[in-house]
Amino acid sequence: MPKKAKKRRSWTSTEVRELKTLARKKTPAARIAKRLKRSEGATRQKAFSIGLSLDSRS
Repeated sequence: MPKKAKKRRSWTSTEVRELKTLARKKTPAARIAKRLKRSEGATRQKAFSIGLSLDSRS
């Protein structure tokens, strides 16, 4: 059975704001992703693209 294609959702300004807030509070990347209903990979990629670091968190 073929994999279901995932539809890409663009990031809203509210989601970006929440990502920045949670990153500043040193929240683990997995928890941020779950809260934003996004994959951890997508969350890390967005953080990287706006200059945030989630590296030290697992």
